[in-house]
Amino acid sequence: MIFKVKMKKILFALICIALPFSAFFVALYDFGFLNKATLFSASLVMPEGAYSVATNDFFENDMISDEVYSILQNSQISDISQPNLNISKGSDDELTKTPEDIAEYMNEYEGKKQSLSNDGTINEYQYSSTQANTVSGSVWVQNKTDQKIDIDQLLKDGADLKIEDKAQPTILIYHTHTTESYQPLDCGFFSKSIASRNGNNALNVVRVGDEITKQLEKAGYKVIHDKNTYDTTYSGAYYRSEERVRKYLEEYPSIKITLDIHRDAINSSTTMLKPTAVINGKKAAQIMIISGCEENGVVNFPDWKYNLKFALQLQKNMQETFPGLCRPLFFCDRVYNMNVNHCSLLIEIGTNANTLDEAAYSGRLLGVSLGKMLENYVQ
Repeated sequence: MIFKVKMKKILFALICIALPFSAFFVALYDFGFLNKATLFSASLVMPEGAYSVATNDFFENDMISDEVYSILQNSQISDISQPNLNISKGSDDELTKTPEDIAEYMNEYEGKKQSLSNDGTINEYQYSSTQANTVSGSVWVQNKTDQKIDIDQLLKDGADLKIEDKAQPTILIYHTHTTESYQPLDCGFFSKSIASRNGNNALNVVRVGDEITKQLEKAGYKVIHDKNTYDTTYSGAYYRSEERVRKYLEEYPSIKITLDIHRDAINSSTTMLKPTAVINGKKAAQIMIISGCEENGVVNFPDWKYNLKFALQLQKNMQETFPGLCRPLFFCDRVYNMNVNHCSLLIEIGTNANTLDEAAYSGRLLGVSLGKMLENYVQ
């Protein structure tokens, strides 16, 4: 019987979406030859979805660093400290206010909290320049490539961006992993009964996209917010979203900026990491901008430096407007649809340990910052 079970696992691993390397690691993991941390590291070189197949779980961001994984495993979590926020904006109350429907959602779960299983700890952590290896002022970069980058020079160069008429479709927001969702409450623990995916767009990362869109529209920009679902199956999601993005760009040549909005996931079996900053007295989910480059097998991405210039401009603006809002910009040898134009980014808003309210708040802050930055590029 044991032999048959093991044979089934071997066969399952070998046919795992025709991924020979992932199959090898799946089999080793199942038989106990590899621990989860080793499989986790191995997944960094696997094609999309391999870690998901191996662990029966979705793996939202395969770019977690060994340092952060160590912090997570050892629970070396720092206290949340509030940045020095001497910012005066008339819209502060509007930005910090919890939307009514999200407040109702939170109240609903407040009544259920006592009945939720406590399956592990949620630890808060505020990322800072100490997690970066390239720093210039408030702009922090975790450079995981072989490229040498001069932040000051790239900021001086500016983005390759000219907006002739912001009333025309200018910004495209979409979500490759459309159903990524958040915690309902800030209660210090997580329950497996609360799924990390939710098909209700009012409660998943699409809602965060809505908050970004509203702020950009208030600033006068025409935004297309694509709410199509691309992750009904995890593998191939980026191919499906890219196809739709290219159709939008063909239909609306005025689109200059494409943003793929996600939420991250940093967790072990017993602990989730919650990147948080306090902005104007309210907890916000920290934001990580991702920008890629062409190396180590990445092809068809010759103009990657333009995306990096845009990413650095946005990082600088967010950090100056809302200090502490950003995690270090993650610069990596990946594409993730960022080769569709010169101002195309993948942005992670919090993790699956942050609450929907915190993520929605960060979406509003991102929208304000981006709208402010883009004024420098309106003709």
